[in-house]
Amino acid sequence: MKVDVLLGLQWGDEGKGKIVDVLTPGYEIVARFQGGPNAGHTLEFEGKKYVLRSVPSGIFQGDKINIIGNGVVLDPALFKGEIEALESSGHKLKGRLLISKKAHLILPAHRLLDACYEASKGDSRIGTTGKGIGPAYTDKISRNGLRVGDLLHNFDEKYKSATEKHLKILNQYGFDTAALAGIEKEWFASVAKLKEFTFIDSEHYINNAIKQEKKILAEGAQGTMLDIDFGSYPFVTSSNTIAAGACTGLGVAPCKIGEVFGIFKAYCTRVGSGPFPTELPDGTGDKLREYGFEFGSVTGRPRRCGWIDLVALRYAIMIDGVTQLIMMKSDVLDSFETIKACVSYEINGEKVSDFPFEADDNIKPVYVEMKGWQTDMTKMQEEKEFPEEFGDYIAFLEKELGIPISIVSLGPDRAQTIIRK
Repeated sequence: MKVDVLLGLQWGDEGKGKIVDVLTPGYEIVARFQGGPNAGHTLEFEGKKYVLRSVPSGIFQGDKINIIGNGVVLDPALFKGEIEALESSGHKLKGRLLISKKAHLILPAHRLLDACYEASKGDSRIGTTGKGIGPAYTDKISRNGLRVGDLLHNFDEKYKSATEKHLKILNQYGFDTAALAGIEKEWFASVAKLKEFTFIDSEHYINNAIKQEKKILAEGAQGTMLDIDFGSYPFVTSSNTIAAGACTGLGVAPCKIGEVFGIFKAYCTRVGSGPFPTELPDGTGDKLREYGFEFGSVTGRPRRCGWIDLVALRYAIMIDGVTQLIMMKSDVLDSFETIKACVSYEINGEKVSDFPFEADDNIKPVYVEMKGWQTDMTKMQEEKEFPEEFGDYIAFLEKELGIPISIVSLGPDRAQTIIRK
């Protein structure tokens, strides 16, 4: 038995939460392996909408075990709000949600550091969510972080030492720290809620589950093009969003990875700053944003929209070792007379098929145009109902990408999902 991995192939917001929810009945354990509450996994079913930040998206399907892995950074205050919202809607989590002792904590001063670092960048701001994720990962790598397991071992002393270091940095920048007391009060009040859940040595738990031949799905956050090593640096997140991140984020050996499900939209979006070769800062981009309701599920920020970028997508597929593709939001293109797909870049007059070291404004996308299907697909139940032009679009993508598209999403609801034979 091996661990299957599900992750995004673009700049995040691909719809991972919905597909984890759809696939969960085939698994016994769902585990988040990286990211923090900057994730916003949206799920819709039975007329209700849920947004998950830190809780794995398998939490709605029966009695499945869900694990917050060691690669995740966790904010007790935001976690408490998320848990209480789920419990108030009738979803009981205790006994089904387990938390790795090695997951790092987002401390109160991390939020201030996040705002401080962003402000200091001026016009070069990354566009973070301001949740303190970057500073928490910085402390992790610099060996100054505090972990969930530390809550059980002399935490007050460890917290005081860490906060003193943070305040020293903030004071050097001249950053106002008056808000810290209020953040701390909420944070410490929320720790009690966090302690209601079982803390585990997740690497042992998961590897024992593999030995017991239990089916496990590893859930990623953000997207491949936001990976700290292979994304469009420096406009990236602070963790490894790629398939290899499941190994370090859960303590799973590479030989134990099975299927890799890569999720992408039928077009492209991006939140925040950074390169976006196929961006459409015009009426077409506005139309994609309107029809796809492209606003951040955590921040509410409008997403930048553009045509699908096959150069970036091929790159992501290569890095992740994708075995199956899942296409989301196909229905958003239902009304377009013409569909475009970027098949290569032109950089300084030269045609380029590989994603470059530095993506910048010199990139000119080279498009292929296809006829749109101009058909409402949102109520379709089987692949045989697809209009011919949509079938042609799928065939074109499969040929360009070299990987089969096994699932097609035709709307936000769990039921609007077609598994291709």
